[in-house]
Amino acid sequence: MTDKSTYPDVHRIIADSDLDGMCAAVVLKKAYPKAEVHFAHAALIRSGIIDDLIDERTVTVDLPFHPKSGWYLDHHLTNKPSDSEHAEFTSKGGIVHWDHAPSAARLAFDMFREQFEFPHLEAIMPLVDALDSGGISLETFLEDGPLLQLSRTLNYNDAEYMHHLLSLFQTCTSMDDIYADAIVQQRMVDAKTSREELMELVAKRTTIVNRLAICRLEDTGHRSNGYLITAFSGEDADACCIIHGYSDGEIGNKSRPPLSASFYANSFLPEGQNRYDLSRLATEFDPHGGGHANACGCRIQPPGVESNLSRWLAMWDDREHSLRM
Repeated sequence: MTDKSTYPDVHRIIADSDLDGMCAAVVLKKAYPKAEVHFAHAALIRSGIIDDLIDERTVTVDLPFHPKSGWYLDHHLTNKPSDSEHAEFTSKGGIVHWDHAPSAARLAFDMFREQFEFPHLEAIMPLVDALDSGGISLETFLEDGPLLQLSRTLNYNDAEYMHHLLSLFQTCTSMDDIYADAIVQQRMVDAKTSREELMELVAKRTTIVNRLAICRLEDTGHRSNGYLITAFSGEDADACCIIHGYSDGEIGNKSRPPLSASFYANSFLPEGQNRYDLSRLATEFDPHGGGHANACGCRIQPPGVESNLSRWLAMWDDREHSLRM
């Protein structure tokens, strides 16, 4: 059983705004009911935009390491604090809970599962793990069940909805009750329709170069994870690169984020996740880029998309030497 006295007196929880971050926040909010919750994303942490929210009574989860927080909980390889960062952080009383787990939610869930009951999370945790770690089967993805639809309703830009969903997770004991909520139900319908529209756009904007699927979604207002692109590419691609955001975007602008790239291994192929370390692409230009070896991202760096893509393609062409895991 986790002894909360060994952790900071948490008054603020800052979590990533995807399903993994949401489920981790649900657990931590249960453990610290008086703590306020903020949903963010990696760029906000790395840019310093939300530094004023982070102090020694803050737990950051499923996000890049921040030295001013009091408790750090994550599972991304490139977010792991260095030995010197770890030593300095813990010398000041900070707690690091980093583990190579399939999801940050799994870390939080396992820490408090004996202290609190989470029947709805117990039911979905295997799929949350699989979704975040690239373990979703092609059949499950194409089936597009309610949890996958729910995952696509989460949106950092809509704080009101995010906290509505957080509240439902706190008060409901079954996922069916959450899915039946009128607001959530409509968002799920919208998510299903949006995916159908996005599939058409992906078909128009995806090209495969030497088994790398490149999907150009910039300036369209659409985003996609790697599952959709690799499902579209099938056996013709080992990985994908997705460009999204806006040419005139800026960090912190919820409606027009800056240009960025995401890299995903084709997890639908046998051993598809364990071939190449794509984080080397994500950190080639952007020192703040990273994530998992098989799922990561970065900001587009000057002089721009075409230059960045040219270098990534050169690295990809030499992948058997430069990207092999």
